Amino acid sequence: MKYCAIASGSNGNCYYIADGEDAVLVDVGINTKHVELRMANLGISPTSVKAIFITHEHTDHIRGLSVFCKRYQIPVYTTAGTYQGSRLHLPNHLVNIILPNAKIQVGRLSVYGIPKYHDAKEPCSFVVSNGAVNIGVLTDLGRACANVQHVIQHADVLVLEANYDEDMLEQGRYSFFLKNRIRSGWGHISNRVSLETFLEYRTDRLRHLILSHLSGENNSVDLVHGTFAPHCNTIKLSIATRYQETELFDIRDLGEPYLKESACVPTETNRIVADR
Repeated sequence: MKYCAIASGSNGNCYYIADGEDAVLVDVGINTKHVELRMANLGISPTSVKAIFITHEHTDHIRGLSVFCKRYQIPVYTTAGTYQGSRLHLPNHLVNIILPNAKIQVGRLSVYGIPKYHDAKEPCSFVVSNGAVNIGVLTDLGRACANVQHVIQHADVLVLEANYDEDMLEQGRYSFFLKNRIRSGWGHISNRVSLETFLEYRTDRLRHLILSHLSGENNSVDLVHGTFAPHCNTIKLSIATRYQETELFDIRDLGEPYLKESACVPTETNRIVADR
C-alpha cells in the first residue's frame, strides 16, 4: 500500500491511500488546482482515484470537493448529516450516503467509517485496509473516544491529529469562544492528549505515525516533533504540514513483510479492521 498527506491543517485536508490500482481520497479540503499540483509532485494521477470519503462538512475538508469529483467523475461517500451540512449540490450519480460506521469496498480496499466526537452534523473518521494493512486517518477529534482507541490498537499506519499546544492556545489571540470550542471535547485534541492516547493504545504492529492537522496559530512542527520523537524510536515518525504534501510512502519500506492476509474483527460500534 502507498499513502500520503496531500494537505493537512486548518487551511485544508486531503489524504491519499492506494493498493495497486485501487486508490481513495479522504477529504478534499484544498482547491482542485492545488490537489492536482501536489499529486503531480508525487507522480499520482487524479484519474487513479476510485472514491472520495468525506469526514465532515467543515470547509477545510470539502473546499475542493465539488470541482474535483465532477471533473474526474469520482463517487463521493458521505453521511447524510455531512452532505446536508455541506450545502453542496453534487450530481446525484456521484453521491453515496453512508452510515457513520459503514464498511465500503473499493476494489481491494475496505474503508471503515469510525464515528467520532466533533462539532459537525454526522462526522466520522476512516480506516482503509487491504486485509493485511490498516491505515487509520484520525483527525478533528473532540476527544480520544473508544473508537479512536480501537483504531490505534489495530493500526499499522496512523494519521493522528496533534492540533494545538495548550499553552499557546491559552495565551494566543483567539477569542474566548473559539478557544473553548477547540478544547471543549467537540473540537480538536492537543499535543498532550494526542501523545497520551498514542502511548496508551499503540501496539507493536504500528510502524508509522504521521501527525496531522497542526494549527497554524497554536502549534509548530518543531514543538510536535520534540513532543513525540522521544517515544518513536522503533517506528517511523512524520509530520504533515499545511504548506506542502508529504512524500508518497510505501508500506514495503517500513521493514515489515505484511504478506499474510487476515480477517476483520468487530468493535462495539464498527466492524473493524484487519487483525494479524
